[in-house]
Amino acid sequence: MPSERFTGLAAVLDAVRDDEGITQPMLVDRVGLGRSIIARRVAELEAAGLLAPDGLGVSTGGRAPRRLRLRAEAGFVLGVDIASHELVVGLADLAGTMLATRHEHIDVAYGPAAVLARVESMSAALLDEAGVRGGLRSVALGMPEPVSFDDGAPVALPTMPEWSPHPIRERLVSLWSAPVWMDDRVNLLALGERRVNPLAGRSQHMIYLGGGAGIGAAAVVDGRLYRGSRGLAGAIGHVPVPGADEVVCHCGNAGCLEAVIGGPALTRDGRKLAEAGQSPALAAVLADTGTLRPLDITLAAEQGDPAARRLLNDSATVLGASLGMLVNAYNPDLVIIGGGIARAGVRILGAVRASILRHVPPAATQDLRIELSAVDEEVAGVIGAAQFALDQLFSPAQLPALLGVDADA
Repeated sequence: MPSERFTGLAAVLDAVRDDEGITQPMLVDRVGLGRSIIARRVAELEAAGLLAPDGLGVSTGGRAPRRLRLRAEAGFVLGVDIASHELVVGLADLAGTMLATRHEHIDVAYGPAAVLARVESMSAALLDEAGVRGGLRSVALGMPEPVSFDDGAPVALPTMPEWSPHPIRERLVSLWSAPVWMDDRVNLLALGERRVNPLAGRSQHMIYLGGGAGIGAAAVVDGRLYRGSRGLAGAIGHVPVPGADEVVCHCGNAGCLEAVIGGPALTRDGRKLAEAGQSPALAAVLADTGTLRPLDITLAAEQGDPAARRLLNDSATVLGASLGMLVNAYNPDLVIIGGGIARAGVRILGAVRASILRHVPPAATQDLRIELSAVDEEVAGVIGAAQFALDQLFSPAQLPALLGVDADA
């Protein structure tokens, strides 16, 4: 267990990260430690190059107090967002400001060796362009499947059979000589939302729904991401949908939400509409390209295709019913619909809201807001990954290594 010294140092860093320009007297109130202890912790962080003076605050009588800021330029972190068919890598400073990103289309079915080779190549390019290879402090990866938070390994699921036994963290740690962290990308999408969207940032009790090829949820409880006992909380994609017993999921069960309305499911149902002649718009896309994407269904609905609209509405209604279970379980004040499914925008939001409200008691929805994500999925995940990297880097357990001191000192 970290000593009181490192717990205090981490608390000071968290307070300054949340409110740059904070003064030492404000830290005493915010952190709950005595003035002399706060002074020692601030001095230690300044000596380590993590904090710096930032002018003077307002005097309340006597000498004006110094304001403090995090030295964002004192190091850098990498955020990596691995989606089912996309890869985004971003470089951020210690304040979490994204400095540069790179994006590629890639399929996780290629396997860990191929995907991680691209992660390494894209990351090296970002570090070299910025000239900061020696300043890399931490790396975080978001994975498109649940991650066992205790050991940082993807959970063995049929969609990614090669990934679970692969030594991902060991490979990347040896490459960068920096700590590497992994999490379910839906958790990181939620962190990215909280970083960029003021509404999400203020919420202390939030559910974030990330829908695309897979469907997952992240829960924020008392202002912190809730991961469960092993980091597997939020697996809403495998909640059973009543009346869908004939739909077999890749996990081996039948009737899972993901199998009913996930990206591949939308493509499957859209193809049926096209082939049956019920959707002229989708039939035209299928004839022209030989394939369909979930985005094609959204575009067809926007063009007024009745069958595409019904398909999106039905999917949103099923999604809302499953989200209603999470609302009943967690009693959030905010539900954010993000990920690929949010690209359908207002086409699905009303139906999701109506379905949630039908499945949740009125008392639980009195102050509940249900909104679309305010952050593009392409950047939300990598922004969240950078935040995750920083949260771990500045944690009491990791501060001794960052400061280069003995953890028992």
